[in-house]
Amino acid sequence: MSSLHSPDTWDVKRLPRAEGKNFLVTGGNAGIGYFVAEQLAGTGATVILGSRDTAKAEAARVAIRAHVPGAHVRHIRLDLADLSSLKGSADALKLERLDAVVYNAGVLLDQPPRRVTEDGNELMFATNHLGHFALTWWLAPLLTATPVSRVVTTGSFTAKSESLDLDDLQSTRDYRPKRTYARSKLAQMLFGLELDRRLRAVGSTTLSVVTHPGGALDSLTPARPPVHLRTTGERLRGLPAGLLLQSKEAAAWPAVRAVLDPSVRGGQLWGPRVFGIRGLPILEPIRGDLADTELAARVWAASSGLTGLDPCSNLG
Repeated sequence: MSSLHSPDTWDVKRLPRAEGKNFLVTGGNAGIGYFVAEQLAGTGATVILGSRDTAKAEAARVAIRAHVPGAHVRHIRLDLADLSSLKGSADALKLERLDAVVYNAGVLLDQPPRRVTEDGNELMFATNHLGHFALTWWLAPLLTATPVSRVVTTGSFTAKSESLDLDDLQSTRDYRPKRTYARSKLAQMLFGLELDRRLRAVGSTTLSVVTHPGGALDSLTPARPPVHLRTTGERLRGLPAGLLLQSKEAAAWPAVRAVLDPSVRGGQLWGPRVFGIRGLPILEPIRGDLADTELAARVWAASSGLTGLDPCSNLG
């Protein structure tokens, strides 16, 4: 029986202990990222929330500690859209080792106009992909100092049905917010897979793993005041959607497994069991554009040119 369809022994409610380990979660102050951080905090590890909003990060820290008594949680300011700020964010970690980073933060704009960062990059592409690409350069020494550390890149189910225009990665000619978002997440997933190939090529023990959360709704998500509030009416309205989608708590499971499961290997893709949309986290096949190594290498080269950095060059 293929490992893709073998019985799943991973228990999302009984995670392995991880005392003494350090995990960074970008965008850990809200949404799926919050539940990734909360679940990792329950293992006894130290969890650092990376967020551009310090007040929201502190609210998330308080909420996690209320749900996980004694949790070791702190936060740093992290603005992925500002490339010049990333060194300061990495320095603010004040760590000698980093066991895993979960690249979860993302921006989804609902409508035009197209927005750009101070660096001149389209906002979603800059935040979802370029910021994480550049942050890897600054985190590389910490990851290298930690045997079998992990980089977990959170993609999107929608990215798997999208394609990239290498001549218009930043949607200057064809800006449609949802499509631009999906393309930014596809670039991010290609980065995660290419990162593992490059790590293997230089003999690094750091693993790069790609995940996606499937489909998740706030109305199905348990309350975590003040980070997430849910009324009875919202809960009832969300029940029909529960047949197809899931809560953001469940959507965190693939990333959490990618961080903690000793059977996980670099270069893998993990997502929800049921049609890739909901359910327990399982290993998925890598198909289509995600399997295109030439495309991934070209996206890497373009990203290096836009950021002025090559993450793997800082591993020594």
